[in-house]
Amino acid sequence: MDRIASIKEFLKQTPNDSFLKHALALEYIKLGNDSDARQQFEELLAHEPGYVGSYYHLGKLLERAGAEQEAIAIYEKGMEMAKAENNRHAYNELQMALDDLL
Repeated sequence: MDRIASIKEFLKQTPNDSFLKHALALEYIKLGNDSDARQQFEELLAHEPGYVGSYYHLGKLLERAGAEQEAIAIYEKGMEMAKAENNRHAYNELQMALDDLL
């Protein structure tokens, strides 16, 4: 069984597991399937906006797709969430990604 199939099986048992949803999105990216990865990240962040690690990866995906304005908005939202959680590491990573884009 491949990794995507394995993660999907685990998600059947725990459909609200944010870590698994994030992992699934990353697996899609590895396969070059940015469309499904984007969908996973967007669904994850809609249900758990505090999962700050996903903002970085979604922002990078949007950059690759040429959607710079959307990437900027995602980085800014992620920075807002990281600041609210006092997560300096995530905030700094998102800030650097934003600075590199601008």
